[in-house]
Amino acid sequence: MPADVELASIKIQAWWRGTLVRRTLLLAALSAWTIQCWWRETMARLLDRKLQKVMVTSRRQAQAAVKLQSWVRMWLVRKRYLHLLNTVQKLQDSRNPYVCKGLKMIQGSYELIGNELKLQVDIFLESQICRISDCIPFPIKN
Repeated sequence: MPADVELASIKIQAWWRGTLVRRTLLLAALSAWTIQCWWRETMARLLDRKLQKVMVTSRRQAQAAVKLQSWVRMWLVRKRYLHLLNTVQKLQDSRNPYVCKGLKMIQGSYELIGNELKLQVDIFLESQICRISDCIPFPIKN
C-alpha cells in the first residue's frame, strides 16, 4: 500500500507542477500579448502623428505655392498695366504737356474683364477726335 500511495502522490505532484507551469506559461503569454497590443497601438499613434505632420506640411507648401503664383501673376499684370500707363503718359507728354493737362486733350479709360484689359484712349486735336481702343490679353490662369 505504501508504494501505491507514493505513486499516487508522485502523480498528484506531477499534475500540480504541470498545472503551475501551464498557468505560468499562460500568464507569460497573456502578458506578452498585452505588451504586443500596447506596442502596436503606440506605433500606430506615432505613424498617425507623422502622417498628420506630413499632410499639414504638404498643405502649407501647396498654399504657399498658390499664394506665390498669384502674387507673381498680380505683379506681371501690374507691370503690364504700369507699362501701358507710362506709355500713355509719354504720349501726353510728347504733345504739349501744358495744353494736355490743362485742357484735357487726352482722356482714357480702362476696364479689366476676366483676363483682358480693355483700353480706350481719346485724343482731341482741335476739331478732330482720335479714338484708340484695344483689348490686351493677360496670361492669367483661371
